[in-house]
Amino acid sequence: MRYLTILVSLSIMLMAHSTTVEGRTKMIEKGETVKFDYTLTVDGQTVDTSEGKEPLKYVQGEGNIIPGLESQMIGLKEGDQKKISVSAKDAYGEMNPELFQEVPKTILPPDVELKPGMMIPLQTKEGKPVPAVVSEIKEETIVFNFNHPLAGKDLVFDVKVVDIQ
Repeated sequence: MRYLTILVSLSIMLMAHSTTVEGRTKMIEKGETVKFDYTLTVDGQTVDTSEGKEPLKYVQGEGNIIPGLESQMIGLKEGDQKKISVSAKDAYGEMNPELFQEVPKTILPPDVELKPGMMIPLQTKEGKPVPAVVSEIKEETIVFNFNHPLAGKDLVFDVKVVDIQ
């Protein structure tokens, strides 16, 4: 009888272990490839979502997503859903006043109609595209904001872990 109890206990432990091996209780940790669905809101407005698209895929610990989101994904399991708040400093950073630059209007073609808030694709001297937001239009110059559009913003992600490998 005691032998049967030991076998039953051993069988239960083996079943619990196989559940972990099959990935049902696998948690997000460094080096894991993770797929997750998300909706990003800023100031109560939806800014981005994976709805209707493929889940976002990244490798935990490699810095492929913003640090504040990545750090809060650790420990989540497949199927978990969580609302994750990320402060500006752990997302795209605070607004950097040095990234506002005033340039002469003559750098743009004369037929370009500008408005504050408008995104203008500019290029570096090396030809690399750089997005710039028109911050202010003056008589002879334009003030461009080269900060990331979400700099200075706190972000809220609604995430659902789809797969962990």
